[in-house]
Formats: sequence, structure tokens, C-alpha cells
Amino acid sequence: MNSVMETSEIGASGLVASRVALGTWAIGGWMWGGTDTRGALRTIDTAIDRGITLIDTAPVYGFGHAEEIVGRALRAGRRRDRVLIATKCGLSWQGEKVFRNAAPGRIQQEVEESLRRLRTDRIDLYQVHWPDALVPVDETAAVMARLFEQGKIRAIGVSNFSPTQMETFREAAPLHATQPPYNLFEREIEANVLPHAKKTGLTVLAYGALCRGLLSGRMTEATRFEGDDLRRSDPKFQEPRYQQYLAAATELKGFARERYGKSLLALAIRWILDQGPTIALWGARRAEQLDGLEDVFGWSLDETAMREIDAILARNILDPVGPEFMAPPSSAKVRAVA
Repeated sequence: MNSVMETSEIGASGLVASRVALGTWAIGGWMWGGTDTRGALRTIDTAIDRGITLIDTAPVYGFGHAEEIVGRALRAGRRRDRVLIATKCGLSWQGEKVFRNAAPGRIQQEVEESLRRLRTDRIDLYQVHWPDALVPVDETAAVMARLFEQGKIRAIGVSNFSPTQMETFREAAPLHATQPPYNLFEREIEANVLPHAKKTGLTVLAYGALCRGLLSGRMTEATRFEGDDLRRSDPKFQEPRYQQYLAAATELKGFARERYGKSLLALAIRWILDQGPTIALWGARRAEQLDGLEDVFGWSLDETAMREIDAILARNILDPVGPEFMAPPSSAKVRAVA
């Protein structure tokens, strides 16, 4: 394993993971302008070679395609025992219309399908992708607890859940992790989810760590998004907000270089890791998008740096907006047809 990689236990599960995980939404292709299987396999190999031991995926990422690629990569390299697989449940789809479905029967079906696609006999961290208003939280938790007791899953997580929903969940099942959106530009969890995680011993898997590329240091006014790329509907990428976020990224890039000799990307990931019991999900679909991973470790941000970062954000982002646009519907009408 890479000697500089930081590690963290996932809640009280006993599972230890790298503090940077590989996120595979883009690898699945859906909402990211297509996929390249050969490139994706190389990306997974590169991530493991660089010390990443946690791979986060989901059935909805490419409608099974991302899971299949992860399973294929780990089987081909005989690397299954070197990494932890985190995947999810609780969504259904018709064509490319996705909706929430955390009914116990759906989760029972999903876990078997995920095990098959991933070519494995256990899922290390199984997460409910979104809360479902049409299914009581304790019913969803109860089926997750059974899967945990059966050994099909080794740890339990939830994604996009509120603290109240998490507490209800914990009454029926153990809970080890929570996965909310979290990055320099999307900090809503600091008001509730992050303090709750610290208080209750949950590990936070921060998704969208680079805010759909805004914090990669590579985007400019000339960057264009094609096809089904979700950034075409992301309000952060629409004017006049886009200019505000680009301006903030530019100033943060200069701050990172002048203060630490680091890239904006390294600063964005380091910032997440310095917030508490956190793991940052680094989304990549090409191996070269993992360049600079080593620059994240061996340093930290002090309180003065944190204040300066906050000031940069306040100066530039006059009309902030969160990640709410990504939330799938929970529709009784859609489900009745499904």
C-alpha cells in the first residue's frame, strides 16, 4: 500500500479503508457523457496501485455498468481481497427515469444483483442510496440488519439521510457510515449531518468532493458539456453562478499554490479530510485523473487557512446553491407502474 495514504475505520465496523476512495459514478457513463470500459479498468487498477482501498459504486451508475466494471477489474487482477467495495440500494429505474424504492423486497433483489455484477460473495459497505418517503425507515433498516446478520454485507451505511432519519434507522439496525454531498462549495451538512456523525461515531463518505469538476483546477469559461452530462442541468454551471464559482476556484487555486505549493485539487480533498471523521470520494474515469493523489497527504490546514478559505468563498460566490438538483423523485405514480 502507498506509504503516505491515510486510513480510517468505517464507524465501529472494524473495516479499515483509505481516506480517499474511488468514486465510480462517471465510470458508469450515465449522466457523464458515456463510458470507456478499457479506460475504466485501467483507472481502477491505477487507484489500487496508488493506495486506494475503498471503491464506491452503485447499481444506478450506468444501470449496472459501473458495478460490472468494478467486478471485472477486481476479478482480473485478483485484487478483491485488497479492497473494500461500497455499493448501494434503494433506487429503481424505468429506462433512464430513476426513482426511490427502498422497499424490503426491492433491497433483497438488489443485493443479489449487485453480488452477481461485482463477482463477489460479500459487500463490505452496503448503503441505502436515498431515503424513501413511501417506506418507513425502520422497515428498510430491518432488511439491512438481516443482510448484515447473514454476512452478505459487512457494514451498513445510508446516503442523503437526515440525522432524524439516521436515528430512526439505528433503532432497527447497526449503522456505520453516512454518505452526503460535501465539498468546499457544498457545505450544508455542517449544520446537521457532520455534527451528528461526530457525536455518534459514524464515518462520513463525502461525495462530490471535487464538485463535479469545479474544484479540479481544470475548468474554464470555455469548458463545454455534451449529451446527457448532468452539469448541463446543474445550477452551478449556469450563468451568472458559473462565473462566481470559477472565480472562487481561481482564487483558491492561487491560495493553494502560494501557501502550500499544492494544486487546487489537493487543497479541496485535504480540506474535506481536515473536517473530522471523513473519507473523500475522488471520482475518476481516466487514470490520469488520479494524478496528484499523493499531494493530498502529509500536511493539513490550520484555523487561519480555514478562515482565509471561507473569506475567498464569501467574496466570490454571491448566489450559492446546493446539490439539491440531483435528488431523484419518490413517486407513488411511477412506482405503481414499475
